[in-house]
Amino acid sequence: MSLLNQLRVKLLLLIFSFIFTQNTFAQKLSVNNLTVEHQTNPLSVDNPLPRFSWKINSSLQNTLQTGYEIRISSAESFKNKDAVKMSKKSDQSVLIAYSGKTLLSKTKYYWQVKVKDNHGNTSPWSPTQYFQTGLLDTDWTAKWISTANPDTSLKSPLMRKEFNLDKKIKSAMIYITAKGLYEANINGKRISNEYLSPGWTSYNDHIQYQVYDVTSSLKNGQNAIGVTLGDGWYKGRIGFENQKNFYGNTRALLLQLEVEYTNGEKQVINSDESWKSNTGAILASGIYDGETYDARFEIPGWTNSGFKENSTWKPVRILEKGTEKLVGMSGPAVIKHEEFKALKIIKTPKGETVIDFGQNMVGWVILKAKGPAGTKITLSHAEVLTKEGNFYTTNLRSAKQQNQYILKGTGEQTFEPHFSFQGFRYVKVDGYPGLISLENFTAVAIYSDMKPTGKFTSSNPLINQLQHNIEWGQKGNFVDVPTDCPQRDERLGWTGDAQAFAKTAAFNMDVSGFFTKWLKDVKADQLPNGSIPYVVPNVLNSGSNGSAGWADAATIIPWDMYVSYGDKGILETQYESMKNWVTYISSVAKNDLWNSGSHFGDWLFYRPEDDNDGRAAVTDKYMIAQTFYAHSVQLLLNAATVLDKKEDVRLYKGLLERIKTAYLKEYMTPNGKLVSNTQTAYVLALQFDMLPEKLRQQAAERLVENVKSYGNHLTTGFLGTPYLCHVLSRFGFENVAYDLLMQEKYPSWLYPVKMGATTIWERWDGIKPDGSFQTPNMNSYNHYAYGAIGDWMYKNIAGLNAVTEQPGYKETIIAPKPGGGLTSATAELETSYGLLKSTWIIDNGIFKLDVTVPANTTATILLPKSDKKEKVGSGNYHFEYKYL
Repeated sequence: MSLLNQLRVKLLLLIFSFIFTQNTFAQKLSVNNLTVEHQTNPLSVDNPLPRFSWKINSSLQNTLQTGYEIRISSAESFKNKDAVKMSKKSDQSVLIAYSGKTLLSKTKYYWQVKVKDNHGNTSPWSPTQYFQTGLLDTDWTAKWISTANPDTSLKSPLMRKEFNLDKKIKSAMIYITAKGLYEANINGKRISNEYLSPGWTSYNDHIQYQVYDVTSSLKNGQNAIGVTLGDGWYKGRIGFENQKNFYGNTRALLLQLEVEYTNGEKQVINSDESWKSNTGAILASGIYDGETYDARFEIPGWTNSGFKENSTWKPVRILEKGTEKLVGMSGPAVIKHEEFKALKIIKTPKGETVIDFGQNMVGWVILKAKGPAGTKITLSHAEVLTKEGNFYTTNLRSAKQQNQYILKGTGEQTFEPHFSFQGFRYVKVDGYPGLISLENFTAVAIYSDMKPTGKFTSSNPLINQLQHNIEWGQKGNFVDVPTDCPQRDERLGWTGDAQAFAKTAAFNMDVSGFFTKWLKDVKADQLPNGSIPYVVPNVLNSGSNGSAGWADAATIIPWDMYVSYGDKGILETQYESMKNWVTYISSVAKNDLWNSGSHFGDWLFYRPEDDNDGRAAVTDKYMIAQTFYAHSVQLLLNAATVLDKKEDVRLYKGLLERIKTAYLKEYMTPNGKLVSNTQTAYVLALQFDMLPEKLRQQAAERLVENVKSYGNHLTTGFLGTPYLCHVLSRFGFENVAYDLLMQEKYPSWLYPVKMGATTIWERWDGIKPDGSFQTPNMNSYNHYAYGAIGDWMYKNIAGLNAVTEQPGYKETIIAPKPGGGLTSATAELETSYGLLKSTWIIDNGIFKLDVTVPANTTATILLPKSDKKEKVGSGNYHFEYKYL
């Protein structure tokens, strides 16, 4: 870059800074977006030392917090004697642990914060927020209740209780959970907008409970609670081999409603012997097979007060308390999100009536219908049509994915499932009375309530569609648990898929709470010997654990979450689990070589059908295992360093050196060629620094030669793909990384896009160029693993990079690297501190970059094709210069 251009950039920066400061100097400092344990106004905080976070608004450039004051009280006025103040000269504004008097359980606390900055400003107090502490075991007075008879029916139990409130109500909180799933109503209305509660956890270890403020649902006089139970993951079909009742054979309810009157008195309504049970319209409802609902068996008014119970309502049965712990919600609940209107009605060559919603999604169809009593309408769900245009469900395996609704014959009715969800774009309709109208079918997407945090767009429409597909793959598979797929008879929390995608997930959405919740299950289901199951929660057999790249989720995801959110607590919580996993590998390794056990390897790597010349990209599984052994030890070493565990740091440094030495002896020739001459072999060796520095560049060149030998195509599977472009960029082959990204023919990221995909596929060629399908029993069209390229797109194309030493984007490196024929790109990320944004455009040979840096952070800006390096504080910045 010429001196003239350098001066031009500097001048533009100085001019912009001056204008920015002059125009905004009078604006005040403020604080907003307050959270406790990654949640806004949570009602079940189990951490006895909850952690507080906030974001700072300041229009002044280079704003840093220099101090804070937090006040916490059980009174909204902050004037009662239990009020606590926490103040400190500090720039910390993320996850500050409570320090003060011991917080009472089951108590609502209010809090505010104000801050000082380096410009001498003090903010006003923030808006008041609140949190409620969780219940201790001794706080539960309710009893587990189930049906009077053994719970063998497929029908969903109904449970109800009427009660009288005779004084003026001040507030009312309900604490509720179930074995199975529940849907609760008070006085005829749902108590929340949440679905599939209490969520899926390692039920043998812990079950989540939910807390809702139901003050507005209650009234003076008679009230009623009605709760419907479903099989869910607890009792329904789950896993392989048609297994049912995996966690237990009895659906049950635990409910505690606590009412406080304005005179200070309290009344508690518990689930106990006084409740009654029955069955109603839900004849069957399962995760895989869908729901059967017969409206003729509806019981009008049963969730309202004044309902007259007949002889079909039986006393409930009390269950003994189990050994599982009851824990508060630490992750987001599943709720409804986008709705899709039916786009068109298709008459297939087979004569089927199929509705196309235009987007492969996860959720269900809301159906409106009117017809004679007994009319059965069947909705079948599928992701794709055959090349002939017929409805295709073979890839669902044994999952029916079918909802059946039976009309009661009185006016128009609206149906939607209660305890099931489907993965679909197309819906086949059978038995619909009269003409089918598009207006009577609406699809709704459901997934965990994660706030969108990232956006990525570019000048290439295919890349934008790829980003769309990545986001929808995440939405469809982040339904309380990070699943592999949402449609067939699987839908399990495969650990390998989750670790491959975790970094990308953290760009697209706020997954801090989502993974905090799931990692509790990883820890709970970890085997006594330290091995990690293939899936979490673990519903597979005893031998299904310990696969390299899958079980390493135990170390990879905690570290990724620490880097993305600055959450040191997640390392503290998971450290023993991380350590036990590494200890397990060491226990089965021989001479520091992990060369035993069952491994999936580089799952679904490139395999040509006619492979006479050996073009299949087979990578030795034990070679892969050794690289992940090193990676897990490195991440454990990183965590030990952060947590100041000096003895462990010393121990794992030595172990890491021995692992890498063993790798070189076993898997590399004296000239630097790896035993498996595949892209994945070189990618993992380079990504995890398995090779001495002097041999790394030649290994990268071998990787490039391999890519070119396949005609600039990738050949990687689930374990190699997330790192492929990162490694190429790191070693100076940005152009090759872009060549792979922009490739439109199979195998590539854009091939499914060109084939009309709206989500990420499980296989590179889920649909072949001739329109036929890949292996039907392992061919999902909504599988997020290959969407891990999103991490590279955010970091390299747009240039948003967290600095590990200052995690959570406290410090950022913004280093866009244009290529691939792109003329523009924009990425933004709502970090724990605020909005971070990078937008660039190349216009008539001029490179223009606009950057936004949030308050209380700093960034280093590296301009492409330039030796320019700017260290900046918060604010907006503009650069432009001649780009050669």
